[in-house]
Amino acid sequence: MAIIEVSDVRKVYGGRAAVDGVTFAVEEGEVFGVLGPNGAGKTTTVECVAGLRRPDGGTVRVAGHDPAADRRAVTRLLGAQLQEGELQPKITVREALELYAACHPAPADWRALAGRLGLTDRLATRFAKLSGGQKQRLFIALALIGDPRVVVLDELTTGLDPRARRDTWRLVEDVRKRGVTVLLVTHSMEEAQRLCDRIALIDRGRVTALDTPAGLVRRSARSTEISFAPSAPLDLRLLAELPSVASAAEGEGGRVVLRGCDETVHAVLSLLAQRGVTALQLRVTEATLDDAYLDLTGLDS
Repeated sequence: MAIIEVSDVRKVYGGRAAVDGVTFAVEEGEVFGVLGPNGAGKTTTVECVAGLRRPDGGTVRVAGHDPAADRRAVTRLLGAQLQEGELQPKITVREALELYAACHPAPADWRALAGRLGLTDRLATRFAKLSGGQKQRLFIALALIGDPRVVVLDELTTGLDPRARRDTWRLVEDVRKRGVTVLLVTHSMEEAQRLCDRIALIDRGRVTALDTPAGLVRRSARSTEISFAPSAPLDLRLLAELPSVASAAEGEGGRVVLRGCDETVHAVLSLLAQRGVTALQLRVTEATLDDAYLDLTGLDS
């Protein structure tokens, strides 16, 4: 069942459509990623979901509620960590956590959240004295403190060091296990690959692709590349005739270079075995989510 429904949403600024007919649905309990270039309309879209902006056209529903018209209902079930946020400079981490917890009828344990996000030793620190990464971790804690059914995370790990980033990913995985739906905006392909069940690719205000991470990789124009040095002379035409091989060529030093798909590796090795040829120095390079992103957004052309 879809807990978030975005249908033909449009938002115009100064005569320019920042969001131009975006449509997608997020199933309850999944981590749904939103990827795209800077200025593609990602943040505006999720701000419409969170009720922070009212669309100029189309509809948004969160658990059946219109975020703009039913703000109180959506606020009770949705938490958000946005790309840019500020708190009063003199408020301490403890005060911020206690204040936000007091706004919810059944808040999460803010002490446990502080511990998971590495903020326990910063509880007495004022907001203005926190580093960029510490502020980011605090905003994540504030997004989760209401024990929401849906959480919006925009650039989740910006400013975090590698250890804090991986700790935060584990926190998101734990949250998801509890049935919380996560709408995740990110530029990190590694983050999207690890956390997301499905991904919507937004470019120029429109959804240009929507699939699982593996599905997006399969749609990439970049194929699996196989290269090896044959242990004995080999007629390339035999390899080129295999159904899964897109191209076959001889590279430097007599290496054979093939392009195909996931099934190509097995087909090639089977043929070599039949011919009594060994693939020496075998190397297999598969397309990645980075490759798919560049192909589908046209940024690598």
